[in-house]
Amino acid sequence: MARIFARLIGTTGRASAPLRLRASALLVVALALAGCSGDRFVGPQQVMLREPPKQSEAPPAARREHQRILATYGGAYEDARLEAMVTKTVERLVASSERPDQHYKVTILNSPAVNAFALPTGNIYVTRGLIGLANDHSELASVLAHEMSHVIAQHAAIREDQAKQAAIVSRVVSDVVSDPQVGALALAKSKLAMASFSRAQEFEADGIGVGIAAKSGYDPYGAVRFLTSMGRNAGLKAPANGADPRSLDFLSSHPATPDRIRNAQTNARQFAAPGAGERDRAAYLSEIEGLVYGEDPIEGYVRGRRFLHPKLGFTFTAPEEFTLENTAQAVLGLKEGGSQAMRLDVVRVPPEQSLSDYLKSGWMENVDASSIEDVTLNGFPAATATAKSDLWAFRLYVVRFGSEVYRFIYAAKTKTAETDRAFRESVGTFRRLTLEEIEQAKPLRIKIVTVAPGDTVEKLATRMALIDRQVERFRVLNGLDAGDRVKPGDQVKIVVE
Repeated sequence: MARIFARLIGTTGRASAPLRLRASALLVVALALAGCSGDRFVGPQQVMLREPPKQSEAPPAARREHQRILATYGGAYEDARLEAMVTKTVERLVASSERPDQHYKVTILNSPAVNAFALPTGNIYVTRGLIGLANDHSELASVLAHEMSHVIAQHAAIREDQAKQAAIVSRVVSDVVSDPQVGALALAKSKLAMASFSRAQEFEADGIGVGIAAKSGYDPYGAVRFLTSMGRNAGLKAPANGADPRSLDFLSSHPATPDRIRNAQTNARQFAAPGAGERDRAAYLSEIEGLVYGEDPIEGYVRGRRFLHPKLGFTFTAPEEFTLENTAQAVLGLKEGGSQAMRLDVVRVPPEQSLSDYLKSGWMENVDASSIEDVTLNGFPAATATAKSDLWAFRLYVVRFGSEVYRFIYAAKTKTAETDRAFRESVGTFRRLTLEEIEQAKPLRIKIVTVAPGDTVEKLATRMALIDRQVERFRVLNGLDAGDRVKPGDQVKIVVE
């Protein structure tokens, strides 16, 4: 969806900050390459939570990276009960690993993303989103053991060497090879070699991690269950065009989830038959009750078609049939079927520059100058215009709100009076939040409930607060297959306000 806008938005009036008030997307990309993004995990060194590395404990580069990670992922998630649980799990895994002398620092990140990764210094990071998706101690242990495995195998250092070799190949090709086709082939081979190497590292870490978890007394099949849940969770974010978000990009640095599930299953069978080892689901669910689910309101959050940002003090509602996503750089929206899209971001425009002048300043290509018009939206100065590309027609709005300017970019494959009216009505909902609304902004949280006689998956899913695709989310959150049923006495997770 972001690609719809990327080629048309230029550099004039760049976004001053992401709506989530987090670090740049470039850092996220760097973390994905260095760690375990989405469906991968990394890490080594004594479990201490909350405290950032002290200057005597880590080199300056590691301390800087720690702070950048905190900025990118919403800071540390402060919860003494969770911290104690993760501490206990890591200590148990360390004792059974090949390097019991290693010391680890673990930070729980205040992010809904399902992610875990580590720095070469042994700082392990796990998001609250990942903790909330797991359903027992063995699943969480599988993630942490995987991260330890990367450090034990020194994957970060080896990968750095591979990256240096790839950089050398790139320079040699640029400086020496005159035939473009030959040069492109050489670069492609270099990238493929590095991607293959990274995928091999992931499989190796999976194997080592399953072994550590099994030797620690955990159910070795925890990795299988968690990877399965992670794949289903990614499926909930599938784009409207039907593309599979779980499929392996050819130059991806980690294997597709189905490959890892098969690999984890094979590894687990080497240690025990299904049903062996500790899972302790009841204790785990008790420890995660009350965990924040989804976005933290302080960074802006989505409720159906509505986006609210208590810290910045505004709200708006997307057009009918739109699904919104609050990303690190913008709020993105897509209509069911993919025929319409939208983007909201924030830019700094000099106070002396009029909004109409900003619209024709070159940040967006093919703006129709004759369509530029100054307007007022709920008392805020604004301007609007239209633009077009080969495939999309755009309706643009810029609104001055305090010291910032918010850009609404609406796109439709077919421009009609109806679509333009829908876009106008949507931007017309942009307004300042009342003090009462700001005070009432609370995060969604996980609640553990006991299945009563007569309860079904569908009935329990209706108790999920303000979430779309409730039945699917309930099944994913509880690790249930499509045909699985709940029975009286089971404990399950629901999401409440």
